[in-house]
Amino acid sequence: MTTVPAPGTPTGVGRASALLASGTIVSRVLGFVSAAVLAQTLGTFGAAANTFTIANQLPNNIYAIIAGGLLSAILVPQIVRASKDADGGEKFINRVVTLGVVAFLIIALIATVLAGPLVHLYASQQSSGSGRGLSEQDFQLATAFAYWCLPQIFFYALYSLLGEVLNARRIFGPFTWAPVINNLVAIIGLLAFNVVFGAVSRTDSASWSPAMIAVIAGSATLGVVAQAIFLIMFWRRAGLRYRPEFRWRGVGLGKVGRAAFWTFLMILITQLAGIVQSKVATLAGNHNPANAVLRYAWLIFMLPHGIITISIATPYFTRMSGHAHNNDFEALRRDLGASLRAIGLLLLFASVALIVVANPFSAVFSANPQSTHAQNLAATHGMAAVVVAYLIGLAPFSVVFVLQRVFYALEDTRTPFLFQTFQSVLLVAGMLVSATFPRQSIALGIAVSTTVADFVLVAAAALLLRRRLKRLGSAPVVRSYVRFLVALVPAAAVGVGLDALLGAFGDGFAVSGVFAGVVSVATVGTGMAIVYLGALALLRAPELTDLARPVLRRLRASR
Repeated sequence: MTTVPAPGTPTGVGRASALLASGTIVSRVLGFVSAAVLAQTLGTFGAAANTFTIANQLPNNIYAIIAGGLLSAILVPQIVRASKDADGGEKFINRVVTLGVVAFLIIALIATVLAGPLVHLYASQQSSGSGRGLSEQDFQLATAFAYWCLPQIFFYALYSLLGEVLNARRIFGPFTWAPVINNLVAIIGLLAFNVVFGAVSRTDSASWSPAMIAVIAGSATLGVVAQAIFLIMFWRRAGLRYRPEFRWRGVGLGKVGRAAFWTFLMILITQLAGIVQSKVATLAGNHNPANAVLRYAWLIFMLPHGIITISIATPYFTRMSGHAHNNDFEALRRDLGASLRAIGLLLLFASVALIVVANPFSAVFSANPQSTHAQNLAATHGMAAVVVAYLIGLAPFSVVFVLQRVFYALEDTRTPFLFQTFQSVLLVAGMLVSATFPRQSIALGIAVSTTVADFVLVAAAALLLRRRLKRLGSAPVVRSYVRFLVALVPAAAVGVGLDALLGAFGDGFAVSGVFAGVVSVATVGTGMAIVYLGALALLRAPELTDLARPVLRRLRASR
């Protein structure tokens, strides 16, 4: 793990993005392996899949409320400023870390004690004979899972806190490579579960023993623990020596708290919408796409966002924070446009390609050995519809992520709160409408509601940021995105043709199992990538040249 050069030049940003992307790619691939093994173990439909999804998502939801966006939105700009102090910001960092550790530990303990009420908060109770919601036995299983999963809150928060400190010190690698360890531990735990418990039925709540619960949920928590501990090893590389500091006055923490207020409200509103989504999704019951399908579909949706958007935006965010501090808005606008064009080049291809391969990709998760072929096929097509509905909104979702970071660089957390609240209102309205749909369509309705809200939000965010910066300089970005979409037309046509040949739209090879799904995704994706790159070359897209330049430079240097 090496220190990334200060991103004061495009080369620095490119190297930082490449390092982040490499760790993220490995982590995401292992994350998919872990999710696929979990789906093979628990299925995508059924009580076990849905209850574990609810329980294992609880620590993420609570962590997001108490710390998630606050750390990246608030701490990075503050640490960049504190680094100009005589001690390089060490005292400020030690006090923030000490305060975070104490607060996170207390919250994790309280949440674990309240596991039962939290499960009831996120899941709908089944009324007699309706089949909509979780039964009492399902609630008991979800609560048992939650007792094992909720301690993750402390370790997720510690990982993010330490990671943002390292990012602010321009040491980007460990933060993106640490999840690799998490995924490896989770995979080992799942494999151990399958070896120990074999072909024991896992589809209904009554078949789960305390030992089975401990292995599945305990290994998930152990992975998060390892992920956090890994970052501690790089503290000295950041030029820091940690000493607990319990005197929290006099180093600017009040300013952090005031800046965090609007971000905290924004995250709280978002999580309230998440509670509505979880409760509505449980209404689908255990024999239709529900919580587990939504989680796996969201995992596919987040794959390009994590690899492309976050990897490119993170070093740009650190640099834009410096521009904002110097009131150099012209440089900030240039970096905003450059980051959006770099992201769009890869992200639009990824979103269209994943839409095309949605059926075989879903087959990787839905091919459960404990289910019949007809059940697996129905699960595959049901999940694929949800995946497509999410992916249509991927580009606006990622653009909003970048625009939010510009507001955070400007230390404006109130404006993101306003437009995020507006989005949450739209989401809740759409989900409440989805709750009235037939059970088999509820998850699809949730995904469509999310995409509609993403498109509305990107328009609102762009208008508000333009008001703040006077102008965005968006014309080059729009021209680039149009060029990318034109190049994607022949690529998508080739992808659909390959899909048809492989039987992805019916009951053919592409959706016949895990291996067939992986082969089909690789085949179709490769064909589309070749056509897309060729079309960009014919269009003489400057972004393609920018992407290829570092690779060509390395090839020449190696000769």
